[in-house]
Amino acid sequence: MARHPHRPVSRRRFAVIAVAVIAVLALAWIGITRLVSDPAPPPGAPVSVTIPQGSSATQIAELLAEAGVIRDVGGFVEQVVADGLGGGFRPGTYSFRTNEVYRRIVDQLNAGPADTSASQLVIPEGYAIWDIEAAVAEVGITPKQYQQALAGHQPPGDFLEAGEEATTLEGFLFPATYDVGLPTNANQLVKDQLGAFAANIASVDFAYAESRNLTRYDVLKIASLIEREARAPEDRRKVSAIIYNRLRADMPTGMESGIQYATGAWGILTASDLELESPYNLWVRRGLPPTPICNPGLASLKAAANPAKVDYLYMYAIKGDAKGRHYFTNNYDDFLKYQKEHPYP
Repeated sequence: MARHPHRPVSRRRFAVIAVAVIAVLALAWIGITRLVSDPAPPPGAPVSVTIPQGSSATQIAELLAEAGVIRDVGGFVEQVVADGLGGGFRPGTYSFRTNEVYRRIVDQLNAGPADTSASQLVIPEGYAIWDIEAAVAEVGITPKQYQQALAGHQPPGDFLEAGEEATTLEGFLFPATYDVGLPTNANQLVKDQLGAFAANIASVDFAYAESRNLTRYDVLKIASLIEREARAPEDRRKVSAIIYNRLRADMPTGMESGIQYATGAWGILTASDLELESPYNLWVRRGLPPTPICNPGLASLKAAANPAKVDYLYMYAIKGDAKGRHYFTNNYDDFLKYQKEHPYP
């Protein structure tokens, strides 16, 4: 039987090809093994990555690489394909670390954003709408978006008495800590604030205020003044008493916070500010302001509905008091004397 003259050459070729294939597979296996099993690097800086709806594995990898979460787009995609993953990756905003390990990344993408996509927004007591507009920027809501959301809502219908009108939601946007999902929704935030107001106001007893011919909206206005004027918790009901007593005596309430609201800032007032022509100038105008001047918390709401049973008409901030307490009196001469003895610069 004749030998084929080229058979030895073919064997050598196949041997070379086989070695090359094995080498390629070995390198790929080493790369994949390193991608999956390398020990986690020291925790890197947290970064936020938003995965749009319908993103492919390659598009996701490019977003991760851009944020510094991974370094090798191709290697990440190859491993995702080899593991049969990618189809279940969920859109949303995630919190990763830079130089994150593969397994943690795919586990998060499979699980979805979940709690990692939530942001907390803290709205303190005493914030006016303009303060809230500045605060919501921290969670990606613009002032315009928040204003548009406010315009789409009304105060609780059963809160206002017949003929009463609230021209703004000031006072009804309850101060609290809110979980705001990503992407944020200004309309949902306003709904949550109004819902929190309704839940909290239900625990306020308005019986005493009603006996003084004050409506619940009047109490809300008083609470807003208390929130801005009383720094110490023990002063709230005393400040409330001053407002009630001055209303009964047909005196201006004298609350500087009303003027601050009219000027659009909570800063120090000037002499000209005290002469400001505004229904919020409570130095000269009798009665309550036309609307609340901020959004009060529950403690101030309860103080507004149930003032201390005292005859105080005047108060003066105690100079240097760490708690921000006030000196209270029912005597004008006594008030002037205390003011003279404890002048402010």
